[in-house]
Amino acid sequence: MSRIGKQPITVPAKVQITIDGVNIAVKGPKGELSRQLPTNVTVSQEGETLLVNRRDDSRQSRQLHGLCRTLVANMVEGVSQGFQRRLEIQGVGYRAQVQGRNLILNIGYSHQVQIAPPEGIQFAVENNTNVIVSGYDKEIVGNTAAKIRDVRPPEPYKGKGIRYADEVVRRKAGKTGKGGKK
Repeated sequence: MSRIGKQPITVPAKVQITIDGVNIAVKGPKGELSRQLPTNVTVSQEGETLLVNRRDDSRQSRQLHGLCRTLVANMVEGVSQGFQRRLEIQGVGYRAQVQGRNLILNIGYSHQVQIAPPEGIQFAVENNTNVIVSGYDKEIVGNTAAKIRDVRPPEPYKGKGIRYADEVVRRKAGKTGKGGKK
């Protein structure tokens, strides 16, 4: 039995859940999400909790059990509390700002990089160097943060670039400059 899959999901009071066969829709104060689950997994609601069960003990059902439970739990958490991902910009003259809904990055290129948010995503900037990507769909929040990081990933010699707030960049020593020709 999957350790993650057998855990019940508690549903907050503000969240409404609609289960229609393999389709599940979750609606809350932050937004609305829906997903089609595999036929190997069933979702049942008992009062204030959701239970994810598998139909049989086949290998594929066991593999999907914990995954589907996590996906449904992320949907419930997203529409009730939301998700956010923090990015840090490091480098002399590197900065970010929000213009309308778009994120404008000045990160050492000859031009500004403008990033438009997908539906349900908001950008916020603190101290010109900390970018916060927030939204109610965990997958889209993570993908948007990854796209921002890919504009200028951190380089290993000086550490300049865009990194996640909890990311550790391994630094290289570089050249010593001594020795030369004899």
